[in-house]
Amino acid sequence: MDQATPTTYTAFVETRRLICGPLHEVAAAVLRAQQTQPDTHPLVLNDATGQTVDLDLRGGEDTVAARYTLVVPPQPPKGRGRPKLGVVAREVTLLPEHWDWLASQPGGASVALRKLVHDARRQGGAHDRARQARDRAYNAMSTLAGDMPGFEEASRALFAGDHERLMAQMLGWPHDVRAYVMQLAEPAPA
Repeated sequence: MDQATPTTYTAFVETRRLICGPLHEVAAAVLRAQQTQPDTHPLVLNDATGQTVDLDLRGGEDTVAARYTLVVPPQPPKGRGRPKLGVVAREVTLLPEHWDWLASQPGGASVALRKLVHDARRQGGAHDRARQARDRAYNAMSTLAGDMPGFEEASRALFAGDHERLMAQMLGWPHDVRAYVMQLAEPAPA
C-alpha cells in the first residue's frame, strides 16, 4: 500500500472476520467483542503487512478508540525559498570505480543515485508489489490457518504464484479466512 492510502486493519474472532477499518474503529470493536464474549481471543491484523497487532484495551470504548486515533499535526504555512526535499544523509559504500563513474555523471553522485533508484523502482515495481502481496498473505495465512489442513500445500501454491491451486488447498478453510488471504495476495495497484 502506498503512503497516501491509510492503513486498515482486520479483526478476527476465531475464524470469523469481525471488522475491517481504521485502527481506532477496530480496537473499539475488539473491546466490545471481548466484553460480550470474554472467552474469545480476537486477532487483529495489519492489512498492509498481514502481521498481528497487539492492542492495549484498557479503559472504556472511548479511551481505547482515542488511543488509536491518528492525530495529524497541523502543517506550518509554507515559507519562501527552496522547499525541503526530505533529504536524509546516510553512508553508502562503493568501490572506487563506482565513485569515479558517479562523479562523472551530470549533477554528481547524489543526482545519479536518485535517478538510479527511481529507475529501479519503476522497473521493479510490479515485481516488488507481487512480493509484498505474497508476504502479507503468508503472514496472515500462517497466523489464521497455520494449523489447518492443506496449509503446507497452500503455502507452496502461494509462493509459486498459483492462485488456482491456492484456492483449491484452502477449500476446507472457513470462508472469511480464505477471502482475507486472497484479498491480501492481490498486489496493490501501481
